[in-house]
Amino acid sequence: MNEFITLLGGTLTLSAPLILAAMGGLVSERSGIINIALEGKMLIAAVAVWLIGAKTGNPYLGLAAGVGAASLFSLIHWLLTQKYAFDHIVSGMAVNALAFGGSNFLDKRYTDPSQVSFAKFDSWLYWIVAIGLPICLWLYLRRTRGGLRLMAVGNDPEKSRQMGVFPLRIRLVSLLATGVFCGVAGSLIVSNAGSFNDGMTSGKGFIALAALIVGGWRPIPALIACLLFGMLQQVQIQFQGEAIAGVMVPNWVWLSLPYFATIVALAGFLGRDRTPKGLGKP
Repeated sequence: MNEFITLLGGTLTLSAPLILAAMGGLVSERSGIINIALEGKMLIAAVAVWLIGAKTGNPYLGLAAGVGAASLFSLIHWLLTQKYAFDHIVSGMAVNALAFGGSNFLDKRYTDPSQVSFAKFDSWLYWIVAIGLPICLWLYLRRTRGGLRLMAVGNDPEKSRQMGVFPLRIRLVSLLATGVFCGVAGSLIVSNAGSFNDGMTSGKGFIALAALIVGGWRPIPALIACLLFGMLQQVQIQFQGEAIAGVMVPNWVWLSLPYFATIVALAGFLGRDRTPKGLGKP
């Protein structure tokens, strides 16, 4: 029973940032922007939360800094793809590279090595937001005018223009929402760890993107996929180094489990095309 409770709590803890990042990818990709920059936005948010939260001792300022940093990178992403018409994949890679280098510089230049903790929110607050957000987005996409416009721009931006909808404006708002969600996700990651480590997102942004694809760019299926990936990460942590049915499983098997499952899930997705039709189109 104790192992089950540990598994459940760990699954919620590890799934929450995946869910938040996946929902960030959902709103931007539903608007037509290919977004492989979730990883970088979470990472730059994490270092901002750590620096400001540690220096001020105020979790609200730390969270605001993380959201602001991720939103700034989302604005850069919007400028590259919408104003300067860069390829979306190249733009995402550029944002990630800037985040990886920027977070490393900020960590090495401004982090106090003696700082071992900082003020943070209780994890259950993040859990509530993470579980409630996909439900809210499902209602927004299906029941509101703004949600229908977002879906329309992602499916056919040219026809949306003819109907008086402005894709540039919709995509700007969508990417800023992505920044907010990734900022909260980065805050949760550093809050769970208790400190910042270079590259601490460890591919979570790419796993969240995979969950979004596996979920067919739909909020509730993406939520379920994130929970499954989070559960596999917790299984890897919980059972690493333990014998299963008398057999000692090598550590590398446990470490590769979440990423192997991601590849298998994506392979199973092939052939079921639910991609927004306007994804990547100007």
